[in-house]
Amino acid sequence: MPLQIGKTPIVVPRQHQFNEHVNDHQVEFARNVAQRMGTIIPVEDINTLGDVIMNYDQIVAGMGHGMSSNNAKFNEELENLVNELYCGENR
Repeated sequence: MPLQIGKTPIVVPRQHQFNEHVNDHQVEFARNVAQRMGTIIPVEDINTLGDVIMNYDQIVAGMGHGMSSNNAKFNEELENLVNELYCGENR
């Protein structure tokens, strides 16, 4: 839900070393999403959570949100297609 309303979620994956889960698949998944999509802020060390919350706006401003750029590209391509179909021109 946060992504749909323009927010970047802070994700604290459960970890095997703290007996929170049977393995570290959540840690690996959070890392992959952060690296590939740039749409979450993963926190693996709970001691840094306070700093992440306090600096949230700065962290988000420095992130390259793949989702935003993909949305912009999609919108541009859709606009070109609509113009071509509707107006007979490609901008």
